[in-house]
Amino acid sequence: MSFHPRSAWPADRVAEARAVIADVAHHSDLLVRLACNVLAQHGESPAERADAQRLLVVVDARRSVQRAQREDQGRTAQ
Repeated sequence: MSFHPRSAWPADRVAEARAVIADVAHHSDLLVRLACNVLAQHGESPAERADAQRLLVVVDARRSVQRAQREDQGRTAQ
């Protein structure tokens, strides 16, 4: 197995991350978080990297709300 420093691997991952973000409503939060992390690190422009970081904050905030709702449902079931 050889390593090719100029491989298409990074470009392929960035393209996949962009596809996930473009269709965020149909992907799991975990996959969206992964795509945001890839774009925040390897995005083409500072704007793309900043947008990915902002979306990551939104996804993280939504996860907290969902967790709180599950905990509230657990309390009402008792």
